[in-house]
Amino acid sequence: MTRQQLVDEIRRKQSYLCVGLDTDITKIPKHLLSHRDPVFEFNRQIIDATKDHCVAYKINTAFYESLGLQGWDAMEKTVDHIPVTHFKIADAKRGDIGNTSSQYAKAFFETLDFDAITVAPYMGADSVKPFLEYENKWTILLGLTSNPGAQDFELQQAGNGLLYEKVLTTAAQWGTPDNLMYVVGATQADWFTSIRKLTPDHFYLVPGVGAQGGSLREISEKAMNKDVGLLVNASRAIIYASHKEDFAAEAAEIARQYQYEMAGYLH
Repeated sequence: MTRQQLVDEIRRKQSYLCVGLDTDITKIPKHLLSHRDPVFEFNRQIIDATKDHCVAYKINTAFYESLGLQGWDAMEKTVDHIPVTHFKIADAKRGDIGNTSSQYAKAFFETLDFDAITVAPYMGADSVKPFLEYENKWTILLGLTSNPGAQDFELQQAGNGLLYEKVLTTAAQWGTPDNLMYVVGATQADWFTSIRKLTPDHFYLVPGVGAQGGSLREISEKAMNKDVGLLVNASRAIIYASHKEDFAAEAAEIARQYQYEMAGYLH
């Protein structure tokens, strides 16, 4: 998916919502466990219920990899079920030496038809560039995360700035705003103003809204750019809105509420 296609979809739907499919088989409604593939059945119903309110889906691959072959099968079927109008993110946090990263890129951009993958930047340019070589595919680099461990490295001084700032500005030279996004956690809302100054044109994938307590209003006010430049992810708040047979309808209602609020912030 190109940047313009993504922006057009955001404007058309008046939404920059990304629904996180962090599907934990121990947390889905019990009545689904009788299905041959309960994880996919859960995802299918969530997608069908929420697709009118969001522009993207993010699959956290760990929840599928942990189930072995059955989990990979569920993930592949889920990717195939997501409409082509929606941006499909593999939240896989890959990153290794160049030839290994090339295989990761092939796995998620060719074998599995994702539009984007999250990548860890620790090993530097040669570990990231194989992902950037794919046309109309996106690399989403970990920038500033919401977890307590961000203090260990990301927020440490590195030369004239903080380490995460060096990651943002250095990586911006590897790709372009058309193929490189950054992960910036929603619970770090106070940092968004300075981050936007460093990377004025890039999109941000923003986890941490909803169950983790991030403020959609603050993020939208501080980080939106002329092309919106945001994909705000909500996972548990939407997909686990209900554990009963009405779970999909409840998920749709929460997604609709997010979309309605987002429409008010768009300009």
